[in-house]
Amino acid sequence: MTRWAMIADLNRCVGCQTCTSACKHTNATPPSVQWRKVLDVEAGEYPDVKRAFVPVGCMHCEDPPCMHVCPSTATRQRPDGIVTIDYDICIGCAYCAVACPYQARFKIDKPLTAYGTPEMKHEAAREDPARLGVAQKCTFCVDRIDFGLENGLTPGLDAEATPACVNSCIADALHFGDLDDPDSNVSRLLKENKNFRMHEELGTGPGFYYLWEKVDEKGQAVDAPIDLVAQTMNDRPDASDEAISHTGVAPWLQEHWDMRAAGNFMGGGAGAGLFLFIALAAMFAGGSLMPLGLVALGLVGAGLFLVWLEIGRALRFLNVFRQPQRSWMTREAMVAAPFAVIGLAALALGSAVLGLIAAITGLVFLYCQSRLLEQSKGIPAWRAQEIVPLIIATGLVEGGGLFVLFGGAALWSGLAVLLFIGLRFFAWRVYRGALGRDGAPAGTFAAFEKITRIFEFGGHALPAALIVIGLLTPPAGVIFVALGGLFAFAGGWLFKLVLVTAAAYNQGFALERMPARGAGSSGPGIKPGWRHA
Repeated sequence: MTRWAMIADLNRCVGCQTCTSACKHTNATPPSVQWRKVLDVEAGEYPDVKRAFVPVGCMHCEDPPCMHVCPSTATRQRPDGIVTIDYDICIGCAYCAVACPYQARFKIDKPLTAYGTPEMKHEAAREDPARLGVAQKCTFCVDRIDFGLENGLTPGLDAEATPACVNSCIADALHFGDLDDPDSNVSRLLKENKNFRMHEELGTGPGFYYLWEKVDEKGQAVDAPIDLVAQTMNDRPDASDEAISHTGVAPWLQEHWDMRAAGNFMGGGAGAGLFLFIALAAMFAGGSLMPLGLVALGLVGAGLFLVWLEIGRALRFLNVFRQPQRSWMTREAMVAAPFAVIGLAALALGSAVLGLIAAITGLVFLYCQSRLLEQSKGIPAWRAQEIVPLIIATGLVEGGGLFVLFGGAALWSGLAVLLFIGLRFFAWRVYRGALGRDGAPAGTFAAFEKITRIFEFGGHALPAALIVIGLLTPPAGVIFVALGGLFAFAGGWLFKLVLVTAAAYNQGFALERMPARGAGSSGPGIKPGWRHA
């Protein structure tokens, strides 16, 4: 077998950005899009300061999270390990971008030019409309590799078969070759040097290695991993978020999913939860499925419509159904269809049984939404396993809150909302505890800290108290129950809005070790912009 891999020698890279320029020239990427870029990383405090230049891009992982989440099968992995994108079937949902822990994917929805309009001649000549509205990234110059193999050349040794960034490196810091060949150039380099892979703790198996120090004559093993979070610059009380994020190394707020994506989780959770309460009322309390049933389905439909507005290639939306075996976005879409059909049939026929079946389907839809977030490995605030019960409980509270707000106040519904409020509060505390234990971007903690008191009091304590008062003082207490439902519902929507648009900082970059540049010595790693609670 063949496993193509790239190596960056951090002791040799001088940060000249020639590889970046070569990549842009070879692949004609627009302004702001850098498939290959070089970070400038500083660690330590004066006078003991270390500096490293770090090439980054697509890592062509052994277990690529971008491929697993892709609903259209546009992202694929070749037998030789190279991860590719089929521009012709990609829908531009950017799910792969939020799943990538290396910030390696880009989505451009309209042509970009260096100096505005009119575009320069070379920009017009090399513009590729197929890349608009879809995901794009480094390909390891797969066309050059395939050309070389077809003509008996060796990628990594023969320039015509080697990625452009490697060919252009003036310091001989970048290397490319077959990792499965023990005699290849990259295999020898890994044997002779201590090395690491970025964010290896996430289990992606990156195909990009970093050399940081020579192995001594005795073949000294790589030093034991250190606690990177404990080494962060942000742990210093005098270090601000702005001071550590301007270099593009620390995590920054993702821009791929905006308020429209948040609207999907808000509408979908509230709609699924509301339909459950309506179905239970119809089955066991003789309630009617109309008109709140239409409201519930309308909320789900509105959320999905907002997502449709966000995807880059909206007319290809049917491609979302292509990967049910892996993608939770595909599963969400596939469950939404029967939820709508069975729900509408229940409303039209006035069938409580069909209503209950639809409600169960809605709960499956809600579960799919929670897993959709949890599989976004590139966003630490989303990928925590504790997000799953929190999203489910939030949807149930939202639905129950709407139910009692619109006149469904009764002993059973009030008690059910109280139960779900308690479960959501417990899930929230467990979720925050997990973030604090495992560490997360400083911006994520800052976003949650701004709403914690509002969410915990206004979304939990206050509505619970109002509902209890209302249940104890019938019939006038229905107003208190309705107000409690309103606050409980609003708290859920506030949380989801912040989760998607304000707390969704990406993974950022990290070095397990600083290199031993020149006559200096290596130093501990750095993970800027991260902290514990």
